[in-house]
Amino acid sequence: MSRDFIYLSLGSNLGDREANLRKAIRLLELGLGVGCTRISEFITTKSWGFDAPDFLNAVAVFPVGKVDPFEVLDLCKRIEREMGRTDGPEYGEDGKRIYHSRIIDIDILLFGELRLDTPQLKIPHPLMWERDFVTVPLRQVMEEN
Repeated sequence: MSRDFIYLSLGSNLGDREANLRKAIRLLELGLGVGCTRISEFITTKSWGFDAPDFLNAVAVFPVGKVDPFEVLDLCKRIEREMGRTDGPEYGEDGKRIYHSRIIDIDILLFGELRLDTPQLKIPHPLMWERDFVTVPLRQVMEEN
């Protein structure tokens, strides 16, 4: 069951995509102080919301432990910066998000049974059910429970 676990979506479409995902998972393990309990298969998907090289995506699962969701968010953003991501969220005049290629992207999908809706963080991730690059690997790791 998902109540004791954090589900993170990872994606990369620049450089050695597989190495980027594996490095991000190692850095997450170090930052959270716990090992990853499950990792989905790495799947290749078309970019979503913009024209760019294909992404390699996965979902990684970690025990909730004693971290709070904002600590996990800070860790994810720090890892993205450490790995070379320089862009932040960008929005067009119409208010829609503008997406870019990235070395690594890490999103919190689920955090146990927590429901959260703040300007900085929404859990469950509000767009996860619209994205095959999230739902396919998420189903894989959830079926393993």
